[in-house]
Amino acid sequence: TDWARRMVTEFGFSEKLGPLRYSDNEEEVFLGHSVTQRKNVSDATAALIDGEIRVIIETAEGTARRILVEHRTGLDTIAEALLEFETLSGEEVLALLRGEPVFRPTDDDAPMETGRRSSVPTSGSAEAADKGEEPDAGMEPEPQPGS
Repeated sequence: TDWARRMVTEFGFSEKLGPLRYSDNEEEVFLGHSVTQRKNVSDATAALIDGEIRVIIETAEGTARRILVEHRTGLDTIAEALLEFETLSGEEVLALLRGEPVFRPTDDDAPMETGRRSSVPTSGSAEAADKGEEPDAGMEPEPQPGS
């Protein structure tokens, strides 16, 4: 709504109002409470602005719904892949939309196809877990001589 209001009142995206800039009702704030309020447009103009904002928002919502319905199959495919992989690169999303499967290395320590690694640290080595060892095996503190 804020962007639609700016489109109408600041950027001239309304044929009815034209390219004029209409200031919003400006409030002066003191400690989070409005103290005074100045009104810069008439009630009729404010109603016209609200109507134009409503048109922009309803048109955008209709367009978004149409796009989602038209591309529902791709949306479902991406949702299923996100449930499996948790994150997808842009290349993986495009591959899914082309109908291609996503292939990733099975080793958690291997970098992804793009050469990037996750910024989330791992909880331990996958090899240690495969061997039945604790992930931090060998990291116990040992007494130092002379202590």
